[in-house]
Amino acid sequence: MEEPGARAPAPEPLRLVQELVNTVDLEPGEESLGSPAELAAWLRGHGLPARGVGAADLAEAVALREALREVCAAHAGATVPGEALGTLDRLLRAAPLRLEIDAAGAARVRPADGLGPTAALTAAVAAAVAAAVADGTWPRLKACAADTCRWVYYDRSPAGRSRWCTMALCGSRAKMRTYRRNRAGA
Repeated sequence: MEEPGARAPAPEPLRLVQELVNTVDLEPGEESLGSPAELAAWLRGHGLPARGVGAADLAEAVALREALREVCAAHAGATVPGEALGTLDRLLRAAPLRLEIDAAGAARVRPADGLGPTAALTAAVAAAVAAAVADGTWPRLKACAADTCRWVYYDRSPAGRSRWCTMALCGSRAKMRTYRRNRAGA
């Protein structure tokens, strides 16, 4: 899906998380993961196992996506609902990671071998988040504060306090609503 705002995509490894959460555009209701076949294609496009993707995998992937959206909203000041935390905890428990060290001594976390589609996706997300936590970029992946949008964007502002996917669209709408409300109250 094409990003509603004009922001640059998140850096690696957060791009995987951003692209997963943005598989639905809430305002027009465009869904990229509407069937197991669409999920399988998305997984293959991101180098993840897609063999045997079924309805249960689709439901779990969508649950992961929406829980991650709630976490990204928390990066912009919201509180993560307990249900989303429970979903993440349940999915992460079934998604083992392994530490891989190469001949030069470099280390990276990656999904364990032999995982099914949902566990592999969750493990890949967990590895991306772990790397982003380590480099300090994780809190900059945010969900737009506009309830009708909630697009996930990477906040590149110097202070890291951006609230909307784009100031030209969602930010302007919010400021206009505030202006009208204040003006009506005066």
